[in-house]
Amino acid sequence: MELRNKYDIIVAGAGAAGLNAALFLPRDKRILLVCKEGPRQADSYLAQGGICVLRWDGDHDAYFEDTMRAGHYENDPETVECMLRCSREIISDLLYAGVRFSRDGAGNLLYTREGGHSVNRILYREDRTGREIASRLYARVRKLPNVDFRSGTALADILTDGEQCAGAVLRDVRTGETKAVFADYVILATGGIGGLFRFSTNFRGLTGDGVAICLKHGVAVSDLDYVQIHPTTLYTKKRGRRFLISESVRGEGAVLLNGAGRRFTDELMPRDVVTAAIYAEMEKEGGDHVWLDLRKIPSEAVRAHFPSIVRRCAEEGFDVFSEPVPVVPAQHYFMGGIRSDTDGRTSMPRLFAVGEACCNGVHGKNRLASNSLLESLIFAKRAALRIANTYEPAEEQTVKRAGQGFDEGKYRDGKSLSREYAALVRRGMEAAASARKAEGPGEGGKADKTQRKTSEK
Repeated sequence: MELRNKYDIIVAGAGAAGLNAALFLPRDKRILLVCKEGPRQADSYLAQGGICVLRWDGDHDAYFEDTMRAGHYENDPETVECMLRCSREIISDLLYAGVRFSRDGAGNLLYTREGGHSVNRILYREDRTGREIASRLYARVRKLPNVDFRSGTALADILTDGEQCAGAVLRDVRTGETKAVFADYVILATGGIGGLFRFSTNFRGLTGDGVAICLKHGVAVSDLDYVQIHPTTLYTKKRGRRFLISESVRGEGAVLLNGAGRRFTDELMPRDVVTAAIYAEMEKEGGDHVWLDLRKIPSEAVRAHFPSIVRRCAEEGFDVFSEPVPVVPAQHYFMGGIRSDTDGRTSMPRLFAVGEACCNGVHGKNRLASNSLLESLIFAKRAALRIANTYEPAEEQTVKRAGQGFDEGKYRDGKSLSREYAALVRRGMEAAASARKAEGPGEGGKADKTQRKTSEK
């Protein structure tokens, strides 16, 4: 691979978190930004619903409570407070970057609502907000002369002297060529774990590599058993990634129906509650899906707000304007991950983690809709600024020790490495679930969880 032997900073992952981190890192530092596939294969590009914002100070308590309630009060209150406090600044950053949120005829920003939210506080761009945001960030990153962007380059491992991170092992996914690349800092923005599930809204390449690597090196992780199931994905017997039908559809008035055409739940409850209701109805009826009826929404609003959903449903043979569409829950988001603080720092010095790969406590047991893009952008920026404000080159002896014994041959077989890392993550998830079960009922509640997370940091 035509890469330098040494960069100042390596960012692994080109979703919203990785891109935003690159934008706020020092411009006088040489940065390498890598992603396993292309930048459009990051889940950020798939986000439909939108991005939350604290619209006015008077919404603070309600937004805070909505986030905590959705997370079953297992969220870290300090991290939630940080997210709310920084939300308007991030939206200003996005507007400056050219993100085109939907507006009314007078040019005012439009806000929608999703499950778990008490008011409309979600900015959006039709039903492809993630693509709008990520593509704008990507365009800005590509203009930076200090950023070397490489797609088709997988993170195979980190380099460490046993105490500090000193770089990364990178693998060309096409040729299998592997190279040790040193760096003063590494930011893991490797995304979620949807590729480990049979039915998921995620891209198949998102297999928790960053989490696996941290497990391998003893870097602290948290809540690996907390996996969110999205209530409404388009039901199909075809294999492959599940198509998400945004929660905004229900926020705008769509309703869930059983096989008899009867409404059976409150569609605006948090995702895990709606998912449980759907599974219960499916079991009661002996079916493999339920129905989502968009006809409660004015047709012109559906065309304007959800064009991608209308188009995809039509491709599957369903006309949303004349009939309900079949939906079923599927894996969607990972609340657990590499333990990090509000500046993205992990338990290993010089190693940072941001985005869905990390667990900073903001989501708790269940993520509130449309908090993901916001969380990724905020804490990626904070990580970048932390590095910028406290930058110190790695000591020569650290780099030397980290490079000793490097064996390129251990990483050439990409399939074996993928199986090894998938097994690590699955074992980690099982261990977390077993430990939580052993705690028994009444443990890990609001006070206990907050205290544990604070002590872990």
